[in-house]
Amino acid sequence: MAKGMFRFDAMFFDQLRVVSAADKATRRVLSRFGAYVRTSAKSSIRRRKKGSKPGSPPTNRTGFLKKFILFGYDPSERLIVVGPMKLNGKSGDDIPSVLEYGGNTTAHFWDRSKRKSVKKRINVAARPYMAPALKKNLPQLPAMWKNSIR
Repeated sequence: MAKGMFRFDAMFFDQLRVVSAADKATRRVLSRFGAYVRTSAKSSIRRRKKGSKPGSPPTNRTGFLKKFILFGYDPSERLIVVGPMKLNGKSGDDIPSVLEYGGNTTAHFWDRSKRKSVKKRINVAARPYMAPALKKNLPQLPAMWKNSIR
């Protein structure tokens, strides 16, 4: 290009580059936020023999609930999903949601007189752990967006 000539394309921004940078920033910020929420939820769940009181995070005797709290970013919807993973077992699939919101579920108990496991329908009071983790980390989200698009 000769000296003194003006490039008109320099006046316009590269739309594809801007959208790509925004998508990359969205993925990075939401993934970091999801990791924070997951860590908060996992750290609120204690592993002990004694059960938790209604309204406080659940006790996790086996370690499964705490181990299978995951997060994932969906690029098509641009959203993050954080929560306990559904396992392949037939019974107990509803346990994570029953713990979070309360409700009825089927539990297995050992009947000493019959010397076998029996199923009973029980009512469980809510022991939220995901909603408090989200609420705790939500104020940090706006600061995560600051200077995120590069």
